[in-house]
Amino acid sequence: MFDFRLKVFYTVANRLNFTKAGAELFITQPAVSKHIREIEQQYNVQLFDRNGSKVQLTSAGLILYKHCQALFAIYKELDFELHNLNLLQKGVLKIGASTTIAQYVLPAVLASFREKFSDIEISLFIHNSEKIEEALQNQSIDLGIIEGQTRNHALKYTTFLKDEIVLTTKINNPLNKKGTISLKELANIPLLLREPGSGTLEVIMHALKPFTISINQLKSEMQLGSTESIKGYLQNSNCFAFLSVYSILNELHHNTLTIVDIPKLSIERNFQFIQHHGATVGLSELFMTFAKSNNFK
Repeated sequence: MFDFRLKVFYTVANRLNFTKAGAELFITQPAVSKHIREIEQQYNVQLFDRNGSKVQLTSAGLILYKHCQALFAIYKELDFELHNLNLLQKGVLKIGASTTIAQYVLPAVLASFREKFSDIEISLFIHNSEKIEEALQNQSIDLGIIEGQTRNHALKYTTFLKDEIVLTTKINNPLNKKGTISLKELANIPLLLREPGSGTLEVIMHALKPFTISINQLKSEMQLGSTESIKGYLQNSNCFAFLSVYSILNELHHNTLTIVDIPKLSIERNFQFIQHHGATVGLSELFMTFAKSNNFK
């Protein structure tokens, strides 16, 4: 519906990386640059400052970004309203979500959904991705939202939101003087890991596999069952951990945790809705559409 060039700009502004934006939009990096250049020529402004691999918004870019946020919010609301006029808007919806999603993504979505659809009662079951899949198969929940890498052929997977897993540690960790480590050095730092069955752990294992690095080769300090416990441990130790960037936004803002760059390693994943194949249109579809319309990334 909206100008694709604006979508390209908005994606680059969110990612601050032309290559990653191209991959997300399924176009080449030169095509991304072409779209940005056309907008810059149209308004005779520069939208991004480029310093090597680093990309930052200019003052003109910040203005356009603010208006894109408003425009896309209107488009998403319009799409949602028109596509869901005839869907059931009352009843009980049982949702299961993996811990990272339940703690750091869903609260704002649930609050907005409840405000708009006060006649729909929602219950939320929280566990790791493996247990959420089991709950859906046992019909304990109507809709699941998980973060894992594997696929169960008995279930239908629909992309909800893109996420990035980053290596993080406390801001003043003496083991992080450079702010970056190599893949070789990764095996020598103390790491906190999630428990078996965790979607985050599964994604990390999958990302390290091309570099012939297994979890067993890493220096595991401890396995902890929640992101909050890992963050608390990090702030009181010299350990490191791989965590969803959504889970540490507050800590990054308050300068208690920092991201450690690992050249050549990028760990990205999709948060996924899961349903039974052939699930009927109803409250689950209504919630999925609402959640996606309120999380344009």
